[in-house]
Amino acid sequence: MKQDFTLDFNNEYDRSYNNYREIFKRLNKKTFDYLQIEENYLIEVNLVDSGEIQHINKTFRGIDAPTDVISFALLDEVEGESPLISDKNTPRLLGAIMIAVDVALEQAKKYNHSPMRELKFLYLHGLLHLLGYDHDTTENEQQMNKIQNEILGKRKENHDDK
Repeated sequence: MKQDFTLDFNNEYDRSYNNYREIFKRLNKKTFDYLQIEENYLIEVNLVDSGEIQHINKTFRGIDAPTDVISFALLDEVEGESPLISDKNTPRLLGAIMIAVDVALEQAKKYNHSPMRELKFLYLHGLLHLLGYDHDTTENEQQMNKIQNEILGKRKENHDDK
């Protein structure tokens, strides 16, 4: 299956997390393969701290509290409109994913799994939102959980520690 994507990786948290660029690229490929996505997309991912994500959460969602992940879908198809980019070789911006690393580390401890597993889960969760998946109903939540479990697997060995 022909697919392509570009990952614009911005680590504003700590240099020791720069290896997640490749980890997220592999997870992106696995997700696109699983969902049979053949289009060429650009995905922006930002690793930030809880203060930055709290500011973003307040600004865009009106919630003055930190959260683990926020995604901004930028490729909402509007009926009757053509895409901004028609060249199949040029990636279309799918959206941006913001992950609060310090929140992810706290959650990893809380859920008793590795920081890598939590960061991969949050990236995948944000990516699925960019692709149009949501958990606004029980049925949608079950579908999203099924996809996340299929892609990430449940085995601990799939998630080496940071």
